[in-house]
Amino acid sequence: MTAAPVAGAPRAQARPDIDATPKSNFELILLVVFIVVPFLAVLAAVPLAWGWGLGWSDLAILFVFYAVSGLGITVGYHRYFTHGSFKANRPLRVALALAGSLALEMGVIDWVATHRRHHKFSDKEGDPHSPWRFGGDWRALTKGFFWAHMGWLFDRGRTSWQKYCPDLVADKDIKAISRYFPLIVLGSLGAPALLGGLLTMSWQGAVTGFFWGSLVRISLLHHVTWSINSICHMMGETPFDSRDKARNVWWLAIPSFGESWHNLHHADPTCARHGVLKGQLDSSARTIWIFEKLGWASDVRWPKADRLAAKRLA
Repeated sequence: MTAAPVAGAPRAQARPDIDATPKSNFELILLVVFIVVPFLAVLAAVPLAWGWGLGWSDLAILFVFYAVSGLGITVGYHRYFTHGSFKANRPLRVALALAGSLALEMGVIDWVATHRRHHKFSDKEGDPHSPWRFGGDWRALTKGFFWAHMGWLFDRGRTSWQKYCPDLVADKDIKAISRYFPLIVLGSLGAPALLGGLLTMSWQGAVTGFFWGSLVRISLLHHVTWSINSICHMMGETPFDSRDKARNVWWLAIPSFGESWHNLHHADPTCARHGVLKGQLDSSARTIWIFEKLGWASDVRWPKADRLAAKRLA
């Protein structure tokens, strides 16, 4: 596969998959900040937790914000907005877009456009983040792993909204949420600090709430999400027939809310449940099930036995 186009390259301007306006230097600088600073917080988390700076309120804030923003990505951005695995009423639709935005991965339209392009070209020329981009030997895959994990984020090419997400561009609610993504970022960073301060009635609680609920939470969630792009396209089991190298990685199932049952997802992308075999935990699917029981979600595309049997490898 060819290298990514650089800023100003004619090919990036000519491809219909890429928007004519590339990412700015300011956007790339922000990417560095939002990757490096939370990751440094994770490195500091172990000694801080051992000595001081971790209380029950911090754990609760970390867990709640990780779950809400993580499920916002898996249930909202991915299974609902990208693949239409179910229908949602308007309040749920808005809530899922907001929850996914709290993860600070991308605005909803950017994220969905990129992921739809990934499925169109999965592990082939045009895939924005395939680890097989540079070849199949160990040197190429080492380079490809880092590209698939986070390097692709620094490609200046921006996936075209008009080509991949005309449905979301036409949705006034989703267009507004995407437009105000920077404000949601500020809220996602500030809410854990505010909550920590209120729960402990102290400045220290605000600081540790920000450390665990914002910085550590964001870095952990980012790397789990990126692992689906990198690890789950390089190693693991392939019980179902898919046209690419998507695989199942069991030890990522809990932190990824079931997204790491990636082989079935690429074999049947619109299926609302990814963990379809015995023992495959899929908390995202359970969340969709709850939404369905509450009457907030409908027309859920649950797995069908005959369809699974047709895709099952011997």
